[in-house]
Amino acid sequence: MDGAEKAAYLLLCLGEKTTSEVFKELKKEEVLIISNYMKGIEHVPAELAKQAVQHYRKTQEEYAGIFVDGKDFVNNALTSTGNNEWTESILEDLNSDFDEKPLETISMMEPRMVAGLLQNEHPQTVALILSTQKAEHTGKILLYLPEDLRSDLIYRIARIEKVSPEIIHQIEEALQGDIGGFVKKDQQHVGGVDKVVEILTRLEKGTEQKILNAIEEIDQQTAEKIRNLMFTFDDLLLIDNIGMQKILREVKSETLTLALKTASESIKEKIFQNISEGAADIISEDLEALGPVRLSDVEQAQRSIVRIALRLEEEGQLILTGGGKETLV
Repeated sequence: MDGAEKAAYLLLCLGEKTTSEVFKELKKEEVLIISNYMKGIEHVPAELAKQAVQHYRKTQEEYAGIFVDGKDFVNNALTSTGNNEWTESILEDLNSDFDEKPLETISMMEPRMVAGLLQNEHPQTVALILSTQKAEHTGKILLYLPEDLRSDLIYRIARIEKVSPEIIHQIEEALQGDIGGFVKKDQQHVGGVDKVVEILTRLEKGTEQKILNAIEEIDQQTAEKIRNLMFTFDDLLLIDNIGMQKILREVKSETLTLALKTASESIKEKIFQNISEGAADIISEDLEALGPVRLSDVEQAQRSIVRIALRLEEEGQLILTGGGKETLV
């Protein structure tokens, strides 16, 4: 159990009167999180009640001391100085720092709880909210949302670039009762393909491919951008020789020559090690004879090889590492 769930069981054991007094000392979002756990509990097993009380006593000993609300303490201390102009200047700077953390409340909530709060919201609203969170937190929240919704949300996040203060304010008001407010003075960069890559690389193996395949049916270009960031041509260096040979068997000689036009010496060496000496000599000669070519053509050739690598991984024929992929140990 997480901390909020343990607190829920403990308070149920202590009774309504004690719970009421405890709630008076908590923040609104804390009461909301604990209450959502409590309302789903119908029975507290004796052993669980015992564990909750024992954990509380142990925690009480470990964290003995004074608990304060640092933000309120600072505000009250500054206000008490009597220097209004100086105090306002300090508070303005402090509060601007706080404003740089949109949806701070959600970032502290359990993924399952966030998913429950967002399940009835419009997908675009959910995508915006998730795009402001850390990738790991977003990935965990997605696991508690319906599978058919995940790819839609990932696609929407990939399409987000900037959000106006007006939209932030509208969402803030719509979710005020459940989540709490968040404010941002200027337009904020959220979402985007980079954010999606961070999220997908933290999902369980296989889940990211299902999501990407679903996005590809909607928008092939966006899916391609995501795939290219998750595994790049330079990441071919990290593939073992057997995997590299499987890839190269499916690459046409002219495509490989074009792809190597701007490749590093280490990439060339890696590829030449995994083809026959005769083929390596021919490609080397073709590279020397190759005149100026468009960079876009070279990049297209490299992407085609990356696509082969991604397909072979999806088929279980090789394991990719590097870029957005998980490192093997």
